[in-house]
Amino acid sequence: MTDTVVVIYSGGMDSFTLLHKARADGLNVHALSFNYGQRHVRELDCAQEVCQQLGIPHKVIDIRAMSDVMAGSALTSETIDVPEGDYQEGAMKSTVVPNRNMILLALATGYAVTVEASAVWFGAHGGDHAIYPDCRPEFVEKMDAVCKVANYQTVAVEAPFMHFTKGDILALGLQLNLDYSHTWTCYNGRSKACGRCGSCVERLQAFAEHQQQDPVAYEVQY
Repeated sequence: MTDTVVVIYSGGMDSFTLLHKARADGLNVHALSFNYGQRHVRELDCAQEVCQQLGIPHKVIDIRAMSDVMAGSALTSETIDVPEGDYQEGAMKSTVVPNRNMILLALATGYAVTVEASAVWFGAHGGDHAIYPDCRPEFVEKMDAVCKVANYQTVAVEAPFMHFTKGDILALGLQLNLDYSHTWTCYNGRSKACGRCGSCVERLQAFAEHQQQDPVAYEVQY
């Protein structure tokens, strides 16, 4: 075991908090981001800026060549509208990217072996369970088991926020004095966050829960 971890860092609120948690825990962090053709690709700009400021090794892997086998999601197709509303609504299933986390975790595990990291961390949390099968405990447990035997070097797959709500994640970030203006959560990639998609709604609810003002600019806020 080593004190090095690979954090899958999208540039969003959850992975931003996770990145800082790893640092606060005294771990040696390597950040790994992916361009899979997401319409909210501006999150990668946030990720790059944060890692530069913190002096964290950061790689962005372009896997857009795989778009044909990860198609049919509102997050990657301009012909499918990003649904609005709460994550509990069935329409949010259109934001599922086929097999995304299995693909990203497999690549991150390879990188973990390369940098001799003992684990891969990613930001799945309790609010994701209703919509995303690849963010549920049973998925993480099985990926962890597979990645521990896939190489000569054991690599664990861990989701430290698995049983956190978005509000819990924000509470941790507030304890760490994090500045969330350096994140992008909206599923749309416009100049302002839309305030209507499930990702925005959940984020705004978390800030309201803690009587805090989200520093990100929104088109609308409910």
